[in-house]
Amino acid sequence: MRFAAEPPHEHGRAERTAVLLVNLGSPAAPTAAALRRYLAEFLSDRRVVEIPKPLWWLLLHGVLLRVRPKQSAAKYATIWTPEGSPLLSWSARQAKRLQGDLGERGHQLLIRFAMRYGDPAIPSVLDELKAEGATRILVLPLYPQYAAATTASTFDAVADWARRVRRLPELRFVNHYHDDAGYLDALAESVRAHWQREGRADKLVMSFHGLPARTLALGDPYHCECLATARLLAERLHLKRDDYVVSFQSRLGRAKWLQPYTEPTLKKLAADGVRSIDAICPGFPADNLETLEEIGVEGKAAFLGAGGREFRLIPCLNDRDAWIRSLADLVERHLHGWPTRPADAAALEAQARRAVAAGAAR
Repeated sequence: MRFAAEPPHEHGRAERTAVLLVNLGSPAAPTAAALRRYLAEFLSDRRVVEIPKPLWWLLLHGVLLRVRPKQSAAKYATIWTPEGSPLLSWSARQAKRLQGDLGERGHQLLIRFAMRYGDPAIPSVLDELKAEGATRILVLPLYPQYAAATTASTFDAVADWARRVRRLPELRFVNHYHDDAGYLDALAESVRAHWQREGRADKLVMSFHGLPARTLALGDPYHCECLATARLLAERLHLKRDDYVVSFQSRLGRAKWLQPYTEPTLKKLAADGVRSIDAICPGFPADNLETLEEIGVEGKAAFLGAGGREFRLIPCLNDRDAWIRSLADLVERHLHGWPTRPADAAALEAQARRAVAAGAAR
């Protein structure tokens, strides 16, 4: 195996601690060509699609990548902003604000964000962190609920990068935070703020990203962690069980996925006489196509078309103060024992200088 070229090792060079936030990704532009590249990378991940490779290759290249890019590009065009993809812009703001919050707490850290698919890519950002002197890196996938298709896939990308690196940094990896008190408090605060501005709807719909139902039988805890998040959020909001509904969106293909499905659920609620709905997507820390278009546009149309009167989408946590604080708390806990403050770094540098001097004396 050939390792990536690195500069010569420097004795006594200051070592840095870094945090890498990771989200799913986004196409470079709302065009069919950009979506084709993005979807080809995303849907080729064996963690995402667990169909036998030869069969899936035929379906992906023979059907999906011929039809889906144009359809998806049209949807992305409806949510695209002057800053580009909402997911990319929110991720950049989260990283910047997290840097500021942790800096105010006295931590001296390198904080960056990367995307599992598309740019900025995980390997390139890890290369940049190493070049800046990072010898300790905390990888934090921004998926509250663990799933092999998301969290484990992030680990795969980090591991693939590590295979070609000669000098590995120390690595830590956050698996999930579905029951983290700060995360749940931030969600509850966002719902209360929405209710204070808009009033409270008849039902709160908590829509999570869907996965094939077989993943539960195969040992993936995602379904259980989604239900736990919903229950804990409902407790904070003092909701009764009839006050909220949990559903799963983004079904792909004809196989059975986690149920109930969001769109049929919205139609049924309208048919049953529910007049108004507040919808929230607790599994997404930043607004993206699946929240803004799939729920905010398609979900709304499904509910209103079935006889509902009012549908309101509660924004994701994005860069809310409470969310950034909770994210900083989460990072602090997982960085425990690593030097993150100027005094810690100075002590390590002094130790390194003493080691160099002792070696020279010999």
